[in-house]
Amino acid sequence: MSTLAESAGTAPGYRAGRTLPLRVELVRQLKRRRTLIMGAILAVLPFVLLVAFAIGGDPADRNGRVTLMDTATASGANFAAVSLFVSAGFLLVIPVALFCGDTVASEASWSSLRYLLAAPVPRARLLWSKLAVGLGLSLAAMVLLPVVALAAGTAAYGWGPLQIPTGGTLDAGTAAGRLVVVVAYLFVSQLVTAALAFWLSTRTDAPLGAVGGAVGLTIVGNVLDAVTALGHWRDFLPAHWQFAWADAVQPRPEWSGMIQGTAVSVAYALVLFALAFRGFARKDVVS
Repeated sequence: MSTLAESAGTAPGYRAGRTLPLRVELVRQLKRRRTLIMGAILAVLPFVLLVAFAIGGDPADRNGRVTLMDTATASGANFAAVSLFVSAGFLLVIPVALFCGDTVASEASWSSLRYLLAAPVPRARLLWSKLAVGLGLSLAAMVLLPVVALAAGTAAYGWGPLQIPTGGTLDAGTAAGRLVVVVAYLFVSQLVTAALAFWLSTRTDAPLGAVGGAVGLTIVGNVLDAVTALGHWRDFLPAHWQFAWADAVQPRPEWSGMIQGTAVSVAYALVLFALAFRGFARKDVVS
């Protein structure tokens, strides 16, 4: 007498939802050398900035205008904000593109992708597991940098209020909360890069091509945003809103820029993620 599993053409006890558990994929990615190296770079960057400020002394104002960089040594909160400011435009793009763009393409380059699918791991399940871990590692990278910067800055400059370049201060507790908002917005704003890298990862067997393509197109977006002749067309570029988080570290935060930036980023990301899943479902996997 045949069982339900046998009649469905699957092995007894097989559950598609139990294949490639997230913890297994997470452990695999955490053990990879590129993950450890990227984590080390992000953890070391705040100390490099500390040395730079120590060598250069207190920032000098030459134009009679105080910028965020000029307040870096005012407190640990200011130092954390400056660390995010100098890294948001490019450095934080790298781990996002790496963790989301290397994940599927690397399996193909190792010729292990077809064996994962023959396990059998459903294609959608494989992509969801890899995407969730890639986004999780990207978020961890964005959290690691300000946490280390806040700790290092507090040790060097003390725990105090966040001084705002335009005038006024935020007490330490409020500043910490605002920095959480900043990190959350940075993560959302980088969803476009994550989705682009992930889509490219499903289209190529070369991890460097997926990562490099995502980084390159992100740079192109930044260049186009600098072309003021485009006028209001720049509002449709994710890069146009990448520093909208600065409105969150004001005495009275302004949310309109972050809301628009979130809408643009999420819209692009959803389209690219959908293309990745649709294309991979029909792809002839031979590697």
